[in-house]
Amino acid sequence: MNSEMLIIPLLAFVICVILHWIALKDFVKLKLLDNPEKYGMTRRKLPYPTGILSVLVFLVFFVVLSPWTVQNTGVLMSILLLALISFIDDRKGIDPKLRLIIQALVAFIIFATGSRIYTLTNPFIADGLIKLDTVDWSLVIGHWSFLLPVHSGIFTIFWLMLCMNALNWFDGIPGQVSTLSTIGFLVIGALAMSDRIAQPELAMIAFILAGISFAALLFDFPPNKVLMGDTGAMFFGLMLGVLTLYAGGKVATAFLVLGVPLIDVFLVITRRLSKGANPMRGNATNEHLHHRLLAKGWSERTVIVLTAGLGTLFGISALFLSTGEKMIAAGVLFLVMIGLGKYSK
Repeated sequence: MNSEMLIIPLLAFVICVILHWIALKDFVKLKLLDNPEKYGMTRRKLPYPTGILSVLVFLVFFVVLSPWTVQNTGVLMSILLLALISFIDDRKGIDPKLRLIIQALVAFIIFATGSRIYTLTNPFIADGLIKLDTVDWSLVIGHWSFLLPVHSGIFTIFWLMLCMNALNWFDGIPGQVSTLSTIGFLVIGALAMSDRIAQPELAMIAFILAGISFAALLFDFPPNKVLMGDTGAMFFGLMLGVLTLYAGGKVATAFLVLGVPLIDVFLVITRRLSKGANPMRGNATNEHLHHRLLAKGWSERTVIVLTAGLGTLFGISALFLSTGEKMIAAGVLFLVMIGLGKYSK
């Protein structure tokens, strides 16, 4: 590991810390604050949404360090669009259907400009691969033409939207998203540095994001001084999904890192369907695992330690496991989450 791999992420961390420190006062002056009265809280108003600071810091480093390719331009456009719609949603509120359409558009732009999953590894078939590029769709926009693999597009868009929303739905406790994001970026960075991937450029991006998310963690870890909002949660979720694509579609690895929020979302949706409720609409029963653990008397910090512990354990294990072993590990994590769900019922 060369010195740049340490210095540049450290610089991103320092800049993000300084901006958060400035935001403690300047967000108050700009009246960029949350509304605790809306949720029956009596605490003071906090700077909100500070997730925009993480987005801006990353964009500066991404523009300076990354080559101007169609693929990178698509990612840049998508980050800007998602940040804009999320910031407006945090401040004013946006119709959920419009928000979902924008998320799908963001994912489609990333896919159409070249960041996509072409194959999935399956240890139960002869050649070990499920090909997603067997059926193509020709798209012509002005002077540009794109040949898009249909099945790859469906899976890529689904994966990116799942990552964005899973982290956003998991943002019920301050510090939970930034903790899990830091772990995820570090694991992907380590994977990119390994001989299996050998992508130092990808590792640099992952470590920069780890520095940024860790800086955010220092300010939103309970008792939190700021709130990152959907702007931060959506951004970190999107980037974890994008880095998975950059790493060659390491979905199994990313799933083990993000397994807690992903499985939690699956279990919540399953419970809502069993009750005949709309699976996409929340309610006052606080069905997510962190809400249920809080109701059992756990502190916010203890819940975050549990989340971080599971993410770290299964994320690091993914660096050394084969695809088949990762599937077994995912099954174990699923059983752990079911057990926690029964305990917190």
